[in-house]
Amino acid sequence: MILGVLADTHSLPLPAKMLQAFKSVKLIIHAGDICDQTTLKILQNIAPVKAVQGNMEEALVRKKLPLQEIIQVEGRRIGVCHGHEGGAKEALANARAQFKDNPPDIVIFGHSHRPLNEQIGPTLFFNPGSPNDKVRAPYCSYGLIDVTGGHLKASIVKL
Repeated sequence: MILGVLADTHSLPLPAKMLQAFKSVKLIIHAGDICDQTTLKILQNIAPVKAVQGNMEEALVRKKLPLQEIIQVEGRRIGVCHGHEGGAKEALANARAQFKDNPPDIVIFGHSHRPLNEQIGPTLFFNPGSPNDKVRAPYCSYGLIDVTGGHLKASIVKL
């Protein structure tokens, strides 16, 4: 199963290249700062969406989304949060802290806009970056995660 992963879209237009790639995924995961209902609906028209709140969501979106979530995909536990319990430089530390008592196989987070794909102990920490806002990041990006036969393979896709 291929998952499409993004974060920090901030109500900005979504790149056509990413939307085209997401047509072949089984699930889209948004790690916060989706900000508006329009962006959420665009993604939901492509594939099922699991999303969490960031620190910039409008009130209606905040009411619909949890702060964090753990989902099961092919027997693997995937933790999703935004990582915004502080500044962008602390996003990884914040994401680690949110799941420290019950670490999943992978933690997907955002907030920093900086892509990251790093194994720390038994957990893979994955930040897809932002597909449309490269504040603090060298490039725009999104992620793809292949969960097949219990194995996880995550990749950053530069735009």
